[in-house]
Amino acid sequence: MIIPLLSGVECPISQPAVKATPPFTWVSGTPARYSTTGTIRTSSKSMSLRTNTSFDHLAELFRAGTSFAVLSHYRPDGDAIGSSLALGMALKNLGKTVRILNEDPLPETLKFLPGSDLLEQARPDQTIEVETAIAVDCANRERLGANALAALAGVKQWINIDHHVSNEGYGDLHHIDSGAPATGEIMFDLLTAAGLPITPQIADNLYVAISTDTGSFQYSGTTAKTYEIGAALIRAGVKVYDLARETYESYPLRRVELLRGLLNSMQISHDGRVASWALTRALTESVGMRPEDPEGLIDHLRSIQGVVVAAAFEELPGTDDKIRLSLRSKDPSVDVGRVCARFGGGGHPMAAGTRLAGPLSDAQSRVFQALHETLP
Repeated sequence: MIIPLLSGVECPISQPAVKATPPFTWVSGTPARYSTTGTIRTSSKSMSLRTNTSFDHLAELFRAGTSFAVLSHYRPDGDAIGSSLALGMALKNLGKTVRILNEDPLPETLKFLPGSDLLEQARPDQTIEVETAIAVDCANRERLGANALAALAGVKQWINIDHHVSNEGYGDLHHIDSGAPATGEIMFDLLTAAGLPITPQIADNLYVAISTDTGSFQYSGTTAKTYEIGAALIRAGVKVYDLARETYESYPLRRVELLRGLLNSMQISHDGRVASWALTRALTESVGMRPEDPEGLIDHLRSIQGVVVAAAFEELPGTDDKIRLSLRSKDPSVDVGRVCARFGGGGHPMAAGTRLAGPLSDAQSRVFQALHETLP
């Protein structure tokens, strides 16, 4: 089944033949969107000029190849898993040998996704022999995970598909669109431009990928095109209520207990403009937290009236005293991606993260000082 796009969406749905074309060129200007002239316009905040591999060229590689691995970042979210499964199933539908893997196990909250049983967790001392590895929704190579990278050490060709402005451009080929609000949106464009069918199962995965990374189609990066893609996916078979119930209304009780503990640790600072909380190891153990449980909880801080930046600190397991930081901004002039970049991380201007040295109190002090210097 080939899904028609609404008028105004610039990417063709199907082409009678896929042929290689010159790579797209990144040029400064307006937020990145696809155009029919063969160029991509990037945000003025892009960190460097880079050359993107065209969808036509990627499609030709997909059709010519025989074996692929698709993977994303550790602690995967809905965009990472949805995009991985959608691409993996599309390649399998082409008759290719496909391995879909992640450094971490499939989040319990995403087990409802079609094809989720295809995802395998990378194991130590594992070797996966494929021609091409495709990293999706992952800004830097290290976040793919040590076990996954070791398993794919013999791969000859790496492809990097992502929407993070902080993407380092790793891999032999890449397609990075920092104007897309989710990698799932890029994946829709790629599959439709290549003339690959959007089956109901693929549509479900793409819809969840886009919905979770756009805050249910309401974050600032959401565009008319995003809604048009959502409509096309509904036409492909997505049952919106069913997916919404599974995605947002089926959390385990421990996640609510985790939220209660986090709210008890909440602090309001910087004249009411910063809301933060701390996820300690003690709280993690007391509720039996799984890695995916904190996903999305930071929006409770972000939703407070007057708050400009929400900050979530998490003490990571282990003995190296590492702190995981997540930042969210409600003001486009407050670029939390730049704040996280000061500590070796990155992401988007309004949603970013990093890991930094502890202890917790020291990490909080350093981040709060950086936010003091950043807030208007």
